[in-house]
Amino acid sequence: MSRKKDRKSSRWYKLDNAAKIIPSSAKGADTRVFRITCELKEKVKPEILQDALDEVITEYPMFNCVLKKGFFWYYLEEGGLHAKVEEDHLPACSPIYYPGRTNLLYRLNYYECRINLEMFHVLSDGTGAFMFFRRLVTRYLEMVHGAEDIKDTGESSSVEEKKDDAFSQYYEKETGLKQLNTLKSVKAYQISGNKDENLLPHLIEGVVSAKKIVSLAKEAGSTVGVYTTALYIQAVLDTMSMRDKKRPIVISVPVNLRQYFKSDTSRNFFGVIRIVYYPKDYDGTLSSIIDTVKKEYEEQLEQTNIMKTMNSYNSLEHNIAIKMVPVWIKDLAISYFNNGAKKGTTTTLSNLGKITLRDDLAQYVDRFSAFMAAPSQQVCISSFGDKMVFGEVSPYDTHEVMFHFFRRLTQLGARVEVATNDHDAKVDKPDNGREKKNKKEKNVSQEEDG
Repeated sequence: MSRKKDRKSSRWYKLDNAAKIIPSSAKGADTRVFRITCELKEKVKPEILQDALDEVITEYPMFNCVLKKGFFWYYLEEGGLHAKVEEDHLPACSPIYYPGRTNLLYRLNYYECRINLEMFHVLSDGTGAFMFFRRLVTRYLEMVHGAEDIKDTGESSSVEEKKDDAFSQYYEKETGLKQLNTLKSVKAYQISGNKDENLLPHLIEGVVSAKKIVSLAKEAGSTVGVYTTALYIQAVLDTMSMRDKKRPIVISVPVNLRQYFKSDTSRNFFGVIRIVYYPKDYDGTLSSIIDTVKKEYEEQLEQTNIMKTMNSYNSLEHNIAIKMVPVWIKDLAISYFNNGAKKGTTTTLSNLGKITLRDDLAQYVDRFSAFMAAPSQQVCISSFGDKMVFGEVSPYDTHEVMFHFFRRLTQLGARVEVATNDHDAKVDKPDNGREKKNKKEKNVSQEEDG
């Protein structure tokens, strides 16, 4: 990153309410960094990618901010820094935020045919980052192939609309801090494994036909979200001992609140629902899981419950007692709360949905994928064309649950292409993966046919 500062006076912004807990909870393997990738059908031209970034970033000025620590809260400040496109040389989702260091909170790099955007969660959520990334990829392809610069309706919001704090806009005071109590969870089953001694991230990516997944979900009488959640729970069950099955499996599912409240913000604007499944209810069939998951989704995605979830994030800011506490005390309290929340979650399953590009540009793209650093495991799902990608980054040097998930898919007749940055990882031997030193994705690629 260039350290050259503009002489004009800088602007600052309060963190949105979802971002307030992130600086103090970014520790160890939980870097709170996510990666969004576009794999092209041609090699990346870095000079043109830099030109596209320099142009598009002007539409998203908040992304060019640095994180500062005030007396009561963290805040974002425009620092006059500019991102430089570089070849990928770091493990996926490596730390971006370092306390006391002045640097941008995102990086853009490339490797052969891949463009990677990595971002600290303080700036945005997956949907907001995809808004920026999609616009960036579109502009890059227009420049490379001499296409006209055409902004679609999803890219035409104003700079001010992109900077909106939608949490504050839709906050209803009456639910208040009490809503935090409803987020407390039972002690969930925890996925375990051999952690990398340096907590380096181990990445795995599975590519499946999107049409096949939609077909399987329809046959089961469910949505893709319900179906993939149920199938993942079944994969977790495959790895559990009888003793483990005394605890529930709890899947945390981020929800894009822009679907429920009108907003074009590129900042964080999401809620979280929690799908709880008790292993004692499993009769050996996927349908026994789907019925429970479907009911949980329907109840928690009801408008009133979504509103309560959104308001819980605002409670930290609007509670007068919390407002007056110095930030270093808030850090300790949030760390304590965050550690408790981790014990109540087995894993997180984030579906970023279907990504589209104009037909004249889509022909140059193979797939989009996403990954999120986590203290244990988090799975991100994204779709482009007929390719649905399941991406996971984990500090564990094995991917046991994911391999069981992919096996389940092949047993259902799906063709799965698996890629990982682990050395000699095998679909039929999920316990022998080791991290390669160069940390490049797609070092191992193999297919299984159902």
